[in-house]
Amino acid sequence: MITSSEPVVIVGGGQSGLAAAHAGLSAGLRPVVLGAGVEPVGSWVGYYDSLTLFSPARYSSLPGMAFDEGDPDRYPTRDDVVAYLRRYAASIDVEIRTGTRVAAVHPRPGGGYLVHTDSGDEIGATGVVAASGSFGNPYLPVLPGHDTYAGEVRHVAHYRRPEPYTGKRVLVVGAGNSAVQVAYELAPHARVTLATRAPIQFMPQRIRGRDLHHWLHVTRADLLPRSVLTRLIRHAAVLDTGVYRDAIASGVLARQEMFTAFTADGVIWADGTHEAVDTVLFATGYRPNLDYLAPLGALDDGMPRHVSGVSTTHRGLVYLGLEFQRSFSSNTLRGVGRDAAHVVAALAGGVSGRSLRRLPPMRRLPIPR
Repeated sequence: MITSSEPVVIVGGGQSGLAAAHAGLSAGLRPVVLGAGVEPVGSWVGYYDSLTLFSPARYSSLPGMAFDEGDPDRYPTRDDVVAYLRRYAASIDVEIRTGTRVAAVHPRPGGGYLVHTDSGDEIGATGVVAASGSFGNPYLPVLPGHDTYAGEVRHVAHYRRPEPYTGKRVLVVGAGNSAVQVAYELAPHARVTLATRAPIQFMPQRIRGRDLHHWLHVTRADLLPRSVLTRLIRHAAVLDTGVYRDAIASGVLARQEMFTAFTADGVIWADGTHEAVDTVLFATGYRPNLDYLAPLGALDDGMPRHVSGVSTTHRGLVYLGLEFQRSFSSNTLRGVGRDAAHVVAALAGGVSGRSLRRLPPMRRLPIPR
């Protein structure tokens, strides 16, 4: 029997988990947040040192708390975001258990779930919010010769700063924001080439003197549904003030068509030539980190089966922080709050016995000016 006196377990202590906890309180639920990290800031502490947000501070808040009282048009750094999430976690009256990694979620006879942690604890839950993100599951493509290559192969998830690569020959694989930012940062220290399958596409950071996110807000493009986005967005685009485009055009940052194979000491380029390479950094994205849901049968080859974040396989199971889950901004600070309100409404309906189909429409939240 599912009872609303039991907690809703939120797996993940980052921006998605905290947004879910805020929405859960507003819906009259009892959220319990389980975070694997030592503090509830998610994966932000693991990003490279120079990372800054693509959105200004005024567009980078979770529900209920503005980013800070600084310049609303600045681009917050990684450490700014970590500090903000610490403040946010301290401001919401929910139980947050850090250092608690969820090992498995099992269905419970009669309804609800049993959540098992690595420490051996078992928690009965009326519902589960899978908000564990994807940073813990970086994607590394397998290329011919990978096993024989003696150099360093890393995902950008494990990159921190450029100094360890000084004087080395480095390839950065990828055509998205992280690939271009890291390659540009490395260029003064190492011989760097961006390896991509197609020319890099750029999107202007500022249009008519205003940041792109201003226009996404006023045109409501941030709220376009996934079905529209997948038709409009065919390739990754790099947000740029012109610096990165100019660096590639001038040869400061080299770009070459993706190599076809590894060798013992380097790679084979698309034209058949061989080059010795010290390090290959893959900026090839991430996959949802949801292995703990495997006992439920809720996944399809590791990917969740859902519609707009609501599980299509299990009542009382919802997701947060998936890329393009409901909109362009679903897995960002500025957008996850909208998705949290949506999926928690579905979760609350399941707990109370109301139909899961009666979900509120997406709504435009006020943004401080």
